[in-house]
Amino acid sequence: MDFAYAFSPQVEETKSETVVIDVAGCELLFGSAYQLANEVADRATKSRVDGGLGTKVNVAIAYNPDAAIHAATHLDGITFISPDEELTCLGEFPVSALDHSLVKLKRKQAEEIFETLRLWGVRTFRDFAALPIAGVAERLGPEGIQLQQLAGGKTERHLKLKQPAPVFANSIELEHALTELEPLSFIFARLLNQLCAALNAYAVATNELVVQMKLEDQTAHERRLTLPYPMRDHKVFLKLLLLDTEMHSPPAAVVAVSIACEPVKPRVLQNGLFIPLAPEPEKLELTLARLAKLVGQANIGSAELIDTHRPDAFQLKRFVLKNKSDIRRRRTVVNNSQSAIRNSQSLPGFRMFRPPLRAMVQVARGCPTQISAWDKQRSVHGKVISLAGPWRTTGDWWRNDRWARDEWDLALESASGIKKSEGYAKQHQVLYRVYRELSSGDWFVEGSYD
Repeated sequence: MDFAYAFSPQVEETKSETVVIDVAGCELLFGSAYQLANEVADRATKSRVDGGLGTKVNVAIAYNPDAAIHAATHLDGITFISPDEELTCLGEFPVSALDHSLVKLKRKQAEEIFETLRLWGVRTFRDFAALPIAGVAERLGPEGIQLQQLAGGKTERHLKLKQPAPVFANSIELEHALTELEPLSFIFARLLNQLCAALNAYAVATNELVVQMKLEDQTAHERRLTLPYPMRDHKVFLKLLLLDTEMHSPPAAVVAVSIACEPVKPRVLQNGLFIPLAPEPEKLELTLARLAKLVGQANIGSAELIDTHRPDAFQLKRFVLKNKSDIRRRRTVVNNSQSAIRNSQSLPGFRMFRPPLRAMVQVARGCPTQISAWDKQRSVHGKVISLAGPWRTTGDWWRNDRWARDEWDLALESASGIKKSEGYAKQHQVLYRVYRELSSGDWFVEGSYD
């Protein structure tokens, strides 16, 4: 197939060792049809490194593709069949040489027809084509008519073209090196328009763009744009690429640009009739790209817990839409955990203070007795009635940001914890989590228990 594509873009793979090439219009490149046949035969004898097959091939040129297949299969060398002269070349072939698969006839039916023709004394293609059509139709049916047309080279069909695998990549070499973003944006726009046109033609999208720029110093500058969902809007691609190029500009002048992508199925979303429309995902992605340009790529994303004992440790990862199976699995886990909580005894909830409140603590015999902390939104102060702790937690001793602290659970009786009801004062206790940094000795209120 690769060898045939070197002569024409329209190729039919008939069998494992037989291909049909539509040579209409190829005379502008190779001359006459006979010159083209000689070119095919000569190039096939060359090695595969030189673009050949490393073997001899039989070449036949005919107006009818089925006649050309029979001639190339049973005749050596180069064969040229003029229009309406098929029997001159194929007339002496035995009837058993008819390729019944060309008319989609089963082998058993073809063998029965060949046996009937043998009993009639019909031996060659010419004898079979000379039979009256009405008699063949009455005795052999429509299958016999198809085989008779095949023997006479009178079949009419289109080539079953085998399209090459689509390649979603475009490249361009520049006459002059570019150092500024504005002229480079026109090159990006041209390549992205072609790329998105190919994606639309095959009804696919992409979730990753690979941009490679060849620089003047013979090095390569490569950037990958990973998208959270498949899209194929060239305007969005261009804006994202320009923002990324501004943040990661090439170190030298650009002399060539190539853009490639891997096709994926487009995202199909069906909203309910009574569900309000959400913002367009393309606008959200552009907004995130602009924010990343301002605050840095590492500060944009969705929070993810880190597998560590460090308190309140998390990192930012790029937001990616999950598959439906992952969403169902996550919902199942959440539902199971919620049912376990409902079935268990009532557990206290913990309300984190972000950031934790810096506190002033009075200590007696290593235990806190009085605490006072406040900020613009809340205040915590009072006498410690009961306590539990301390629990020492440490980790990451090999890093500069190592952590070590003692944690306490404290029950306070504060002025705000006194409630007046029915004419008398009722004490109210509030439970807090406090900790002391071992390195600095500072105290903090981390949160309260509900």
